[in-house]
Amino acid sequence: MEVFLLGLVVLLAGGFAFINGFHDVSNSIATSVRTRALTPTLAVILAAGFNLIGALMSTSLATLFTGESISLPAGQSGLGILFAALLSACAWGIFTWYRGKPSSSTHALIGGLIGAGGAAAFLGRGSIGGSDRVFLLEIALPLLLSPLVAYLLAYIMVFPATWLLRHNSPRKVNTGNRMAQAVLTGTFALGHGLQDGQRTMAVVVLALIGAGVYDGGGVPVWVQVFAAVLLAAGSLCGGWRITHTLSNRLVRIDPLRGMTAQGVSSVMLFVGALSLHMPLSSTHTMTSAIVGAGANQRFATVRGRVLRSVLLVWITTAPATALLSAILYLAMSPLL
Repeated sequence: MEVFLLGLVVLLAGGFAFINGFHDVSNSIATSVRTRALTPTLAVILAAGFNLIGALMSTSLATLFTGESISLPAGQSGLGILFAALLSACAWGIFTWYRGKPSSSTHALIGGLIGAGGAAAFLGRGSIGGSDRVFLLEIALPLLLSPLVAYLLAYIMVFPATWLLRHNSPRKVNTGNRMAQAVLTGTFALGHGLQDGQRTMAVVVLALIGAGVYDGGGVPVWVQVFAAVLLAAGSLCGGWRITHTLSNRLVRIDPLRGMTAQGVSSVMLFVGALSLHMPLSSTHTMTSAIVGAGANQRFATVRGRVLRSVLLVWITTAPATALLSAILYLAMSPLL
C-alpha cells in the first residue's frame, strides 16, 4: 500500500507541475502579448523553454523546504498528507484558471499542506513538523510581502524610466520597450522556473523521505528533470484565460510600463531564489507589478472591480485549499 501511495503522490506531483506551468505561463507572457512585443505562439514557446532551464538551474529552495522548514510523519500518514495537499492545490489551480483569475500555486500548496497536516494531527497520526521561525521568516513573510514590494517598486520605477526616455519620440520609445519586453519575457520565465519548479521537487523528495526510500541528501537528478519537463510542458499549453485577465481586463498598460513591470518582477524572483533563498509567488509578484506600473499614469486605468475579485481569490486561496485538503485527508484516513 505504501509503495502504491508513493507512486500516486509522485504522479500527482507531476500533475501539479503541469498545472503550475499551464496556469502561470500567463505571468510571463501577458504584458508582451498585450503590447505586441511578441506573438502569442512565440511568447509561449520562449516562456516554456526558459521555464525548463530555470527549473534545472538550482535546487536551493527545494532543499530549504525539505531540510529546515518542513518534515512530515513517516509512512502512509505523511504520504496521505502530501496526496491531499497536492490534490487540493491542483483542483484550485484548475478552478482559478477556468474563472480566469491569477492565483498562487505556492499559496495553494502550502494551504493544502497545513489543512491536511491539521487533519492528521486531529486523528493523532502526527503532523507537519519544522522550525516555526524559519517557516515564518523564510516562507510566510516573503510570500505575503512580495505583492506590496512589487507594487511599490513598479510604481516608483516608472518615474526614472520615463525621465530617461523623455527626449525620444513615442515610436522610438515603444519600439525599444517592446524589444526589452521580448528579452524580459524569457528572463521572467527563467525566474519562474527557478522558483516554482522547486516546489514540485520538494514535494517529491518529501514523499521519498516519508516512504523511507531516500535519506534526503539533496535533490536527485531525476526529480529535478521530472519537475522541469512537466513545468515546461504545462507552459506550452498556455493558460489564455488568465492571460486575458492580466493583459486586457485588469489594467491598460503601454510598452514602457509593461517593460517596467516585467523588469521589477524578474529581478525579485532572481533575488529571492538565488540570493535570499526565499520563495516568492510569481503570480502575486507579476500581477502586483502590472498594477503598480499601470497605476502610475495620468489617468487611472486600473479596473477596480477586476482587481477586487483578484484580491479576493488571493485571500481565499490558502484557506480554501486547507479546508479541501483536510476534508480529503479525513475521507481517505480509513485507508491509511
